[in-house]
Amino acid sequence: MGLYRRKDSPIWWMSFSVNKRQYQRSTGTADKRLAENILAKVKTQVVEGKWFEIDEARNRTFDEMMEKFMREHAPKREPSTQRMYKNSINQLQRYFGGMTLASITPKTIAEYMQMRHDGGVSIATCNRDFSTLSKAFNLAWKQWEWCKENPCIKVQREPENNKVLRWLSQEEEDSLMRTAAGLLDGQLTEVITIALHAGMRQGEILNLKWENIDLFRKTIIITKTKNKEPRTIPMNQTVVELLKAKGKVMSMSGHVFTTQGRSMKFRNLVKSFHLALKKAEVKNFRFHDLRHTFATRLVQAGVDLYSVAKLLGHKDIKTTQRYAHHYPESLRHHVKILDNFSAGNDAKKEAFSG
Repeated sequence: MGLYRRKDSPIWWMSFSVNKRQYQRSTGTADKRLAENILAKVKTQVVEGKWFEIDEARNRTFDEMMEKFMREHAPKREPSTQRMYKNSINQLQRYFGGMTLASITPKTIAEYMQMRHDGGVSIATCNRDFSTLSKAFNLAWKQWEWCKENPCIKVQREPENNKVLRWLSQEEEDSLMRTAAGLLDGQLTEVITIALHAGMRQGEILNLKWENIDLFRKTIIITKTKNKEPRTIPMNQTVVELLKAKGKVMSMSGHVFTTQGRSMKFRNLVKSFHLALKKAEVKNFRFHDLRHTFATRLVQAGVDLYSVAKLLGHKDIKTTQRYAHHYPESLRHHVKILDNFSAGNDAKKEAFSG
């Protein structure tokens, strides 16, 4: 172990070995005495077997872990399992990409699970993502010695019950809109409005670009959908006016919803949405439930399930059947027509009164 300087730099670097592997790390200081103290601390950590727990986890990234996981572990599994790993990693990458292993904690993992669930992803799919992440961390912990533990151990999986349906009452919507005002630079109320009036998924809204919007024909074309098939969504006047107003204060190119000139991040939307829900005291509600609210209100207004399925982009109307229990009440005025056939029928009147 020792200290040294690189050419044209006043910073002291330290060189040392751990488990027969050589490491070079910057001390971050030009003060030799301070650098010596830092090196002494590292020596103590190495002797106690603690250095790798601290330094490796801070320097190894999620991307490195998953690359090694897919290169060394995945090929030993069935093709179907490999495809599952790949799909899960693509989703995990959107949240954990670039993060060090030390910064991936039980809290951030729980936030990811909640974000996916809020986005309308089934608990079963969330749990598959979780399993992939946990497996990779187990290898990084027990075999590669990149971290001191698997943070997934402290996160509880949700039971796989995907039949719960929740929608906003008008009072809850009013309260939510009040608390959402001003969040995400004033854009959270816009995102919520589009979800409620167009039935778009969270990812569809965040990926929405101005080139997909036709204000003249009042349509939105979704190119990236869950079932891989593009769909056209008709806009009502509420959405048209919202987008017209938004187009007046920003360039109508690129993504519709941006923060600091870049497309809005999932994690920022989820955190702001949860904050608004908490302030509004709206409980047991996910972002995807805005889409449920859109469908529920249509059915309650008498719109047939086939039309609702087309608006939601469901390939199979069986998926839309979950809203069918709202439909009978909206059909009540139809069955009242039969009352006219009984009018003036004395025999039936006597039977009912007798």
